[in-house]
Order: sequence, then C-alpha cells, then structure tokens
Amino acid sequence: MGLAAAASKPDPGDCPARDAPLEASIWYATLLTRVGGLRPATRLLVGEQPDARGPHRPEAQAALLMCEAEIYLAGGRLTEAVAAADAGLRLAAQTGNRGLLPRGHVVMAVCSVRSLDLTTGLLYANRLRDAALLGQENLIPGQCVWVAAQALEARDGVESVAHLLKGILHHDVLTRELLVSQPAAAPWLVRAGQRLGDTDLAECAVRAMHRLALMNRSFRSVRAAAEHATGLYAGDADALEAASERHLDPWARASALEDASRVRSARVAERGQAVDLLRRAADAYLAAGASRDLARVQSRLRELDDHGGRPARSRTRVSRLTDTEFAVAELVSQGLTNGRVGSQLYISPHTVAFHLKKIFRKLDVTSRVELARSWNRILVEERGDRPGEPEKDFLTRPSMARQAG
Repeated sequence: MGLAAAASKPDPGDCPARDAPLEASIWYATLLTRVGGLRPATRLLVGEQPDARGPHRPEAQAALLMCEAEIYLAGGRLTEAVAAADAGLRLAAQTGNRGLLPRGHVVMAVCSVRSLDLTTGLLYANRLRDAALLGQENLIPGQCVWVAAQALEARDGVESVAHLLKGILHHDVLTRELLVSQPAAAPWLVRAGQRLGDTDLAECAVRAMHRLALMNRSFRSVRAAAEHATGLYAGDADALEAASERHLDPWARASALEDASRVRSARVAERGQAVDLLRRAADAYLAAGASRDLARVQSRLRELDDHGGRPARSRTRVSRLTDTEFAVAELVSQGLTNGRVGSQLYISPHTVAFHLKKIFRKLDVTSRVELARSWNRILVEERGDRPGEPEKDFLTRPSMARQAG
C-alpha cells in the first residue's frame, strides 16, 4: 500500500500528459477500495479524470472506469457500478487489453446476481471461468473463483460449488487475495460450509480470516470480516451485530444483520429482536440494490410472523407482494419476456402471466411497460427518505488495534 501511495505522486519534472502517475493512482485507489477506503479512493480519482489531466491512453481510461466500478459496487450503488464496468469492458476490449476484463466481469457478475438477473450473472461467471483457463485473472484469482461460485450457487444450490470453495481455501494465494479484498467472502464461505455440513470448510475460513486480521489490524474492513466470520461460526448474535456496525460495505453490513437475526430467531425469547434485525437487513439490502437478498429476507419475516414473531407491517405496495411476485416483477421490469422470466424462476410462462395480473393489481399499474417504468421508484418508496450515514473511517484507530491484541 505504501509503495502504491508513493508511486501515485507525480514527479515535478513529469509531462502533464504522462500516464504513469495516473496508472499508479488508479492502482492505489483500487487497493484503497478493496480495504474499504472509498472516500480517499474517490478523492484520489477526482483529479485523475481524462479532461483534468489531458489526453490519456485508452488502456488508462479503461482502468479508471474499472476502478470507479469497484468503488460504486463497494458503496452499494449497483446501477452506477454496472454502467462504469460496462464502459470499461468495452474500452478494454477495443484496445485488446484482456488483462482488465476479469475486473469488469467480477463487478458485472456480482451486480447481476444481487439484482436477481441470474442469466447475466451466469454469463459473466462463465467469462471468468474462461479467463481462468487462459491465465488472465492473475491479479484477482480468488475473487474470480468466488464470484463464479456465487452465480452457480444461486442457480444450482451450494452443493454444486462445494469443490470450488474447497479449492479456494486450500490455496493460500487465492485465500489471501480474496479475503482481504472482499469483506463478505469469509462469512459467505462459513455460511456455505454450515449449509453443506462441512465443519472443516467453515473452520478453515474462520482461521484464515483470523490470521489476516492479525496481520492487517489497521484496516476496519478486514477486522469486520473476521468478527463476522467468527460470530457466524460461533452462533454469537452480539458479535454479529458488532460486526455489522464495523462493516463498511453495505451488503456485508446487511448480511451480518441477517445472520444475527437467524441466530436470535432460534430462541423464542429473542424473536422480537430477530424481526427488528431482519427489518434493518431488508432496508440495507434495498439501499444496496440487492433485490435477491431482499426477497429472501421478506420471506423470512413472514415466517417469523407465522411463528409468533412481531408482525412485519406492510409499509408500501411492494411489501404485499409474495416472493414469487417480487421476483417476477423484478425480472419483468428488466424487459424480460414471460418465457425468459419463467426459465429464470422455473415456472411456466402461463404461471408468470398469472402472477403478473396479481402484481398489476397490488402495485396499481396496468401494463408491463408501466411496471418497468415505475419499479425502481416503487422500491425507493419502500426504503423511504432517510439521511445517509456519514462514511466511517476505513482505518482502525491505533488504540482500537492495540485493544484487539
């Protein structure tokens, strides 16, 4: 990190149009992004826009767009992340710089899976697989495998990716690169191990994350990921809630809240707390554009209600949709035909049409065109207008680091 910071400072004698300092700044911003330093990464790139520093090579512009896409993704801004990644991919392809492509494919795959577009997610997961076969993912191999595993798991279940998960955790390079740069990865691996009944897999993820946290005490995101993974493995709801407060990544924060709710819901006396945590997780997933996760949490809220939890009161029209109706509305709003929606959700086109009629009635719209035009606005109404949280510091204060020891 120190070397990247030093390289990003331009030499006073350099020509203003020289690309070397720009590329170093982009790489430094990328490293900052991967440890939760979105604010300093953004500040670093503000003065690196092409119109501010003169003309740049297309490869440098493509790298800049990829970095912006990662910043948007880490901040839970999926629409902007997709736009930046798509533009960067097009530019990288035009210049023949295939080394940048996996970074864009990672962003596109993650955004697609989280927003319930599994077809696109699997498309980019396959491209990541191809990049691995061609040796083009040498800078982010762990992330490539993990993202591909998420897309395949979303379609075929966690059993289908068990071999990939074990491959990640039995390869030190893959493990370090992934767990440091993706705060949600270690908890996801622990969760997968628990669902598979594979205690060794879950323990391996916890141990690896704990070691990395000890080696990188100053970074909040690494420490939060370690607390999250450990709390999940131990079934410690208090630790999971603490991890949610420390997480900088909005999706990881929502995930920790959901995990804490799952632990508390197992105890009858804590069902009310579990419902409150799920509501907070739903708000966080909604703010991060994670439609797939939001649908899962809404389903869980209804289950808790049926088993004595405090009722999850409907606040808007979207709250009245069933899980299947929500998924149909999300996919139809993306312009998919009934046939394609049916293939995504494993239901017939006739069933899709049946659900659409109920969706139109519940949302007070009259056509799929109107649904597509108003869907995002309706989701924002679900969230409501709330002031944004100030961004937390991505570095742990020295006193906190000493306490951790």
